[in-house]
Amino acid sequence: MNSNNSNVKKWSVSSRIFHWISAILLLVTWTMMFLYNNSDSNLYIGLHKAFGVSLLFWMIARVINRLLTKAPPPVPMPKWQLLMSQLSHFALYALLIAMPIAGLLMSVYGGRPVDIFGLFQIPVFVNPDRSLARFYNDLHTDIIWPMIIAFTLVHIGAALHHQFIKKDGLIARMK
Repeated sequence: MNSNNSNVKKWSVSSRIFHWISAILLLVTWTMMFLYNNSDSNLYIGLHKAFGVSLLFWMIARVINRLLTKAPPPVPMPKWQLLMSQLSHFALYALLIAMPIAGLLMSVYGGRPVDIFGLFQIPVFVNPDRSLARFYNDLHTDIIWPMIIAFTLVHIGAALHHQFIKKDGLIARMK
């Protein structure tokens, strides 16, 4: 083990909570879409949308938290790796905000309000437009989703590289 482990500075409790709940919300949202695609029930698409909008609001709160809390000092790494880390984190944040916005716009341009767990609805606040609904569908499913998969795999791969190859205690900062 590197001696850096004794100097590991953790992310704030709020940042760690935001990180792990974001991951759970993304996984649950994806699971609802998977279940919808593999069943005859419309329940799952409604839950997919509700969890997706929840992820949007969660990510907005997460960005606010990130702006208000101090980040721990970076673990030692070459400057290019630090830059790539910062860019990939920024991309993940942006994608996790853009994805539910595109999904919401797909629904409302399709003339469908979005029910949030039966508590309230986001109404159709635009003039329905099938071509715009199709555009946001394509953006949501064919562009942003594969990018989320790619950046998430990069994120997990880099974390595992730090854990098992560099052994620099990076993962411990988010536990």
